[in-house]
Amino acid sequence: MSKAKTPRAQKDNEAKAAASVIQASPRKVNLVAQMIRGLGAQPAVAALTFSKRRVANEVRKVLQAAIANAENNHSLDIDRLYVAEAHVGRSMKLKRFHARARGRGVRVVKTWSNLTVIVREREENA
Repeated sequence: MSKAKTPRAQKDNEAKAAASVIQASPRKVNLVAQMIRGLGAQPAVAALTFSKRRVANEVRKVLQAAIANAENNHSLDIDRLYVAEAHVGRSMKLKRFHARARGRGVRVVKTWSNLTVIVREREENA
């Protein structure tokens, strides 16, 4: 006897991808995630490809994974996909020290982020 299957967290017209540790602060990742919220999937990939921010490459990888999940796992039409949600959370913090003058040290906190991207298929206009 096995456990009952847990119901799917997303709706039938949604797909999700997540990155658990991105080496950038959540504030910086959220600026890039804000750029793509509500955009179509292909324009969002194009915007991230030509963005000058370093973290845009990581966000683009997660978005492409969500698009691939939608196409392969849930058989959604990729031409009608758009970024429904892109939310950022805090992950771990690495605490380091920099040597300063007179034998002192200052704390440097290197923050990491979690990113979740949910793409949704647009409804057909009847």
